[in-house]
Amino acid sequence: MRKKIVAFGEVVWDILADRKVLGGTPSNMVYRCNSFGEEGHLLSRVGNDSLGIQALKRLKELDILVNNVQVDTEFPTGTVNITFDENNEPIFNVTPDVAFDHIEFSPEALKLARNADCLFYGLLPQRFGISKNTIRELIKESAGSCKFFDLKLFQHFFNVAVVEQLLQSAHIVRIKEKEIDFLTGKLGLEKGNLAQFGQQLVDKYKVDVVLITRGPNGVFAFHKEQGEFYDTGYLVEMKDNIGSGMAFAAGFIHYYLNGKPLQEALKFGNAAGALNATKVGATSQFTKDEVLKFIKKTGKKDLEAA
Repeated sequence: MRKKIVAFGEVVWDILADRKVLGGTPSNMVYRCNSFGEEGHLLSRVGNDSLGIQALKRLKELDILVNNVQVDTEFPTGTVNITFDENNEPIFNVTPDVAFDHIEFSPEALKLARNADCLFYGLLPQRFGISKNTIRELIKESAGSCKFFDLKLFQHFFNVAVVEQLLQSAHIVRIKEKEIDFLTGKLGLEKGNLAQFGQQLVDKYKVDVVLITRGPNGVFAFHKEQGEFYDTGYLVEMKDNIGSGMAFAAGFIHYYLNGKPLQEALKFGNAAGALNATKVGATSQFTKDEVLKFIKKTGKKDLEAA
């Protein structure tokens, strides 16, 4: 039976040097969950403007349902200017106070959350009061769902109280390895290796699973009862890594919600993220079978110290 994954948050246009691409962590998550055979639902908001009309059209082309994408008559559709650093890592400059900051708590949103197997949310829509309050209400009203907090940091926004509240609500949290030092300081944790960091999050916030994406070095997981798990990086030629984090998250949650062992979920998610990096864009098309073939035929790196 297909699992229902509800992703809350931003729909934006990513503005690159040579083009604009529809983006946003939640929409990328829904697209990839759908491609793995689950039932993804997007809960977001766009402006009543040309970019909003284009966004709805593009979402439909990607077979993402738009019946829970609200339309705002006051605030514009979100945009993100993307540049790349010396390591080809994207730098996101997000326009403030746009439509996705004002996602309303509605009867439709409530019904969606209450029926969800997984409620997925990130940090970016917590910048302003309306969306921030909406996700808190949805978390409270979806007691039976798995809460997945994607703790990706964004320029110009970090609020310790907000982050800690979302961590306390989460069953699963995903963090980038390169952001651990920053989080360790902000959350008052002790410095240590990945396992020690994961243990502290589990102890302090009662998280079930801590997921850490390590770029080319693969992925790590820490489970509250089973301890630490690793899956090393694949030997691939990267084209870009936009959307690789969501390919990983969608792959992991696909296996996890269907009762697979954590190591298998980590392995499949890692491969999905790596395969995504060999393609261009967050919504490049590939199936579950293609990920499984990728696992069989692609070499892996040696495990690096954590």
